[in-house]
Amino acid sequence: MSRTDETYAEEEYRYELENRMRNLLWTVSGDYELDVLPDVESFRDSKYISLYDAVKQGAFARFFSKDDFGMYLVKKLYLGAEEAPLAALAQMCVDQAVADKITAERKGVVSLRRKAFEAILDRDFDKLVRMKMVGRVKIAMLQEGIDGSYVAEKRVREQVDELLSVKDAADTMDVIREVDAFYNRLVDPEFEKEHGTLEQVLAVSAEDLRKFNWQDFLNEDALEAAAQVMNQAENAVHADEDETERRKAGKILITEEAAQKMYSYIELNYGRSYLSDAEQQRLNRRICRGVHADCKLYFTDGILHDYVKENSAYVIAGRVLEANKRFYRQNQRVARHNIEALGNILRRSLQARSEEERTEAAYGAIIPRKLWKAGRTEDVRLFQRTMKKLNTDFVVDVLMDASGSQRNRQHLIALQGYILSSALSRAGIPHRVMGFCTFWDYTVLHRFREYDEGREADWRLMEFYSSSNNRDGLALRAAADGLKDRQEENKILIVLSDGRPNDLVVNRPNTRNPAVYTGEYAVKDTASEVRRIRGQGISVLGVFAGEEQDLMAERRIFGKDFAYIRDISTFAHVVGRYLKKQVDEMD
Repeated sequence: MSRTDETYAEEEYRYELENRMRNLLWTVSGDYELDVLPDVESFRDSKYISLYDAVKQGAFARFFSKDDFGMYLVKKLYLGAEEAPLAALAQMCVDQAVADKITAERKGVVSLRRKAFEAILDRDFDKLVRMKMVGRVKIAMLQEGIDGSYVAEKRVREQVDELLSVKDAADTMDVIREVDAFYNRLVDPEFEKEHGTLEQVLAVSAEDLRKFNWQDFLNEDALEAAAQVMNQAENAVHADEDETERRKAGKILITEEAAQKMYSYIELNYGRSYLSDAEQQRLNRRICRGVHADCKLYFTDGILHDYVKENSAYVIAGRVLEANKRFYRQNQRVARHNIEALGNILRRSLQARSEEERTEAAYGAIIPRKLWKAGRTEDVRLFQRTMKKLNTDFVVDVLMDASGSQRNRQHLIALQGYILSSALSRAGIPHRVMGFCTFWDYTVLHRFREYDEGREADWRLMEFYSSSNNRDGLALRAAADGLKDRQEENKILIVLSDGRPNDLVVNRPNTRNPAVYTGEYAVKDTASEVRRIRGQGISVLGVFAGEEQDLMAERRIFGKDFAYIRDISTFAHVVGRYLKKQVDEMD
């Protein structure tokens, strides 16, 4: 890989982490308007530390006032407090203030918090020892969080007992009082005498702070290490959750301004929608029901075709397009062979359906050699009928999982989609191709080509780009909704996925369906949607594009009708065998 390619890959990695961090923080906090500046670097140290910190900071923003707390810290710093110990004490108090609240709702956070504390002890023990009293208190707090006990001298135990009492904090001011008292007691006993009491700290005016860049401090420190949210880390939150427990939370009102901000974010990162507002609302009312209530659909041709501005998402999408094209050129011979082979399989099957079938019947063209039977036998089949089936009664939808879990395979999935679309074009079968992913409560459907477009549209599959989560059941429902309105008699839906439906976004306050859409719950819903679509007379094929350990989930979702592509060179053979079977059986 060249230096330029490495730079592009790093930027793409950072962008995806930043995107997922915002996803998680908005999920935990329930706040559309929570502004954060991601810190991607800390993920490299420990995914457990990073993920727990994201959960912790999101929870604090939900249950307390992040801005009020941050303003106190800035004013304390402005009056001369030492940054490192103040930040350490603040983070310890934040942890205690939200620990019971968030673990009561998310059982998996108990395990995540323990693993994060173990990682912090391994990484920072020597540094904490050098921090004297503050460091010793933090070591004891970490030990207590791991197994419920700790060993420390009396004066440390007294401070830890006080720290554990922060769990009873009723509001942000309670947390501020504890942090201030800890700092004045453990770090600078002369602070009040030299700089002022808590009341005097809080009285520092905006004019005094005018030259103090407090917002940068808030983003960097109060939300530190929140950007490291990859799919495997997201799943860790829920690894130990009881599937039967569902989150219950108080009502949080989402303002029109906040909803518009989220819509604008989707536009900026995925491109404008090709549907009008009225069309989108009509589809949402019809499709987003049941377990997908409170979700929304967003149909787009992609950021490269209708962008709001040339932001980082636009630049990265362009780079991914070029990378996918390079991969195609590297595998051009294999790709062309697969397109030709699969196209020929489909074309021969359709031609066979178009061949004339001659059968003996009670009416039709007379068969002279059978005339002797007239009046002599009961066999009235003295005629021949010629029947011809039409090869134009097929239509196909291709739906591609474009979630972040496909990132390492996105060039391969783009190539598979291109082969499939080109082969269908070669066979003359009308087809539509869409990718899907989910961010917050929007399931984004990226249209690469429409049913009746020409072969030149197939090349747009090179724009395939993966990000965010995936709410497979809703995406399947949306694809089938468009497919069932087609006039063709025989309809096929082909789904390229990794067998891992995973959308944590809708697990937030104010939802009618707060269940976490992941694991067993999501697999069952997706399998149920496949059965429902088949019940409408649409054939559904799953093309597995994931890790071998997820094969069982894929089988549960698609049953016997799924294809496992171990090598791109076998794509035409494996997929062609299924499609030929469908064409032959659809009489």
